[in-house]
Amino acid sequence: AMTNPISGLRILPVEAEAVLGSARETSGGFAQTLKAALSEADQLQGQATQEVSGLLQGSGHDVHSALIAVEKADLSFQLMLQVRNKIVQAYQEVSRLQF
Repeated sequence: AMTNPISGLRILPVEAEAVLGSARETSGGFAQTLKAALSEADQLQGQATQEVSGLLQGSGHDVHSALIAVEKADLSFQLMLQVRNKIVQAYQEVSRLQF
């Protein structure tokens, strides 16, 4: 049974919106960076799903292409998580500053 390594992706946009809600007023860069990473991760997950489905249905997809697509999706997801973590750390650091 194959598990989806990027199934947690559906939860993160809501979480990101909550964290970045007030940061958006000061800078659109954080939100745009995270949205771009989320979009790429989601697109690659869709491609991986298609490759694996095609492989399982026997419609001419090869194992190597499916594995490469899954690995690309996983790496993109890991990158998106790191971007998210850095944004959260920056937000927490800014919120600790006293003005």
